[in-house]
Amino acid sequence: MPHASQQADVATAELHTALRGGPFHVALRAAIAARGLPLQRVQHHLSRYGVKVGVTSLSYWQQGARRPQRPESLRAVRALEEILHLPEESLIRLLGETEELSAARRPAARSYRSLVEASGVLERLLAELDFPVDGGLHTLGHHERVRIGTRRELAGRESQHIVRAHRDGVDRFMAVHQGDPGCAPERMTVHALENCRTGRLRRHHDTGVLVAELLFDTRLRAGDTFLFRYGVEDGTAGVSREYVRGFASAGGQYALQVRFDAGALPARCHRFTQHSAAAPRSGRHELPVSERHRSVHLVEPRVRSGIVGIGWDWE
Repeated sequence: MPHASQQADVATAELHTALRGGPFHVALRAAIAARGLPLQRVQHHLSRYGVKVGVTSLSYWQQGARRPQRPESLRAVRALEEILHLPEESLIRLLGETEELSAARRPAARSYRSLVEASGVLERLLAELDFPVDGGLHTLGHHERVRIGTRRELAGRESQHIVRAHRDGVDRFMAVHQGDPGCAPERMTVHALENCRTGRLRRHHDTGVLVAELLFDTRLRAGDTFLFRYGVEDGTAGVSREYVRGFASAGGQYALQVRFDAGALPARCHRFTQHSAAAPRSGRHELPVSERHRSVHLVEPRVRSGIVGIGWDWE
């Protein structure tokens, strides 16, 4: 009888082979076997991603009796890649290269895994800079302007903050920027534009996170308000399809404007919200693109904890 470790090695080898050459149902079956999950548990994990797929459908998929084709089914396949700890698009690509499936392969959103990894990296970078969890500032207003360039890339953004200190001695703010997948934080630049100057910078290549220390020329007292503005030049990744902003706690007004280059206008735009990185997206609302100003925007009069963003589709 082979030992459990030998059985695990065999399952892992079979999985690697199936992911390279397919077909889809063999790769899915091997991935589920390697994780040792019964289909009921797989279904439970999918439900946490806001995806509803029956156990019978999962069984048919791994037997090859049926193939995922509907948009909801393709969402499930992308979620399965994360649940089963597989490389992104490793299962989707095995479904074929029809136009519909090729569109499904394009990452419409940052994966839950990438958001969690970025959160952990951010905590570490802030600790390196000796920045407390409570920075001593409450946001009254945050206005962001995002620029999409000629290559459909995230070219850069500008942020204006209006804050109020809730303790004495606050003299800095930590600005956080996360580029699109494939970006190069080491090539990004930060510009202090108004009422601040740049201090220390920290970058993390794998997650695309950039942290910039913005220094004020005064120490605020509790109750003081302050306005400052800064910009980030990016342009280091490929095609951009969304911009998201996460909020750890409730705050003041947030406004986001995305402006597109005249030669790179999207076919459709929409806004969305998420209660958390693990939650399904909701609050989807189409945003008409102004041809004259080439921009769309959203306004949150009072921010709640969670995620808000704008996404767009290219022809």
